[in-house]
Amino acid sequence: MRDRWTILKNYLNVRFRKSFKSRDQLDQWQQAQVKKFLQTILPKSSFYQKQFESIDISHWQRAPIIEKTEMMEHFDQLNTVGISKEQAFEVALKAEQSRNFSPKIGDITIGLSSGTSGNRGLFLVSDEERLRWAGTVLAKLLPGPIWQKERIAFFLRANSNLYGSVKSSTIQFSYFDLLDPLEKHLEKLNQFRPTILTAPPSMLRFLAEAIQQNKLNIAPEKVISVAEVLDPLDEAFITKIFEQKVHQVYQCTEGFLACTCEHGTLHLNEDLVVIQKEYLDESLKKFSPIITDFNRTSQPIIRYRLNDILTERAQTCPCGSIMTALESIEGRCDDLFYLKLSNSDELQPVFPDFIRRAVIGSSEEIDAYRVQQLAPDKIKVFVKASEDVMPGLKESFSNLWKRLNCEPPQIEYERMDLEKPQAKKLKRVERCFSLEDLSI
Repeated sequence: MRDRWTILKNYLNVRFRKSFKSRDQLDQWQQAQVKKFLQTILPKSSFYQKQFESIDISHWQRAPIIEKTEMMEHFDQLNTVGISKEQAFEVALKAEQSRNFSPKIGDITIGLSSGTSGNRGLFLVSDEERLRWAGTVLAKLLPGPIWQKERIAFFLRANSNLYGSVKSSTIQFSYFDLLDPLEKHLEKLNQFRPTILTAPPSMLRFLAEAIQQNKLNIAPEKVISVAEVLDPLDEAFITKIFEQKVHQVYQCTEGFLACTCEHGTLHLNEDLVVIQKEYLDESLKKFSPIITDFNRTSQPIIRYRLNDILTERAQTCPCGSIMTALESIEGRCDDLFYLKLSNSDELQPVFPDFIRRAVIGSSEEIDAYRVQQLAPDKIKVFVKASEDVMPGLKESFSNLWKRLNCEPPQIEYERMDLEKPQAKKLKRVERCFSLEDLSI
């Protein structure tokens, strides 16, 4: 009963919270939340105590920025619940191998990130945080009130006590393991008939094709994309088959960072976290987020830089929210392409979005694609289309290199079949070498 009340209380707080009238009002509220949070957390985390040794909490924005490597290196001193990295990894890895994700250490749920950026991260969530998270997610994502009956199908690489928290007397929750055979998913979905479908874009595309082929008969009221970059080509196809907007959730080890409003615009959840912007290109409104989560107590996230590329939306969203609106989540900084500038050995970063637009804009016949950069002077392009698209595709890339003043790389083109979803995240634009290998 207490658990349900905690979820409901947080649901009501988030769902019916007064909207902020200006950025100044939001900023002042965030500052107050962070200061109150730091007063509670700093005495409990020896790592952050050291970070703030010479910094007044009123000036918390001056604290050092940390990344995943530092968080994992100082995991034992950073968390406030006395769990060692060795303990946490042991529980998390056993859960991955057994596919039983219910074991905890005391009241702490242990999670393991997918390791898209190359190294896997741990996250700790207490029962209280887990229930608050459930109330928040339900408030922001349910199409109707919490007492309305819903059946949620949730596809992900790994389950967690976190996700199961959304179950209630009115909400049925069914986890679909991405490691299970695809045909098994179709059978289970036909029986479950979800009202809300949540899955990575590669899985949503597969399910949309199954509907097109009369192998799947579901009509969810809401479709939500998670875990992977939602490519415009996939979004268009999924939208067409499901006959509705594809909503998005930007959720990672570091928190519930953004979700779409009723207009389908991604907004940062600035009522839950402070997100500072480290601009990669301010003229293009592209930045990496620096996260401070003033609700996370077991594993504090303070001035934590994510390796993601976000693009701000230029136009105001019709919903009227003053929360930062995003045009897109492009992917990881690790997937920036690097090409030689013309008449120079200097390497020029090329955003994934430029590559996507070059492919998509070249022909309407392209159903799917992947572009891999194998070296600064070598790219491989896979497309699902006839040979007729090749001249336009080559011209599109040629125009891009000229516009960026880059030396044209060697490009190998290959036709591809549509890939089936896998446990590994799908990347449509991917750099396959490390800058460290080039001594940059």
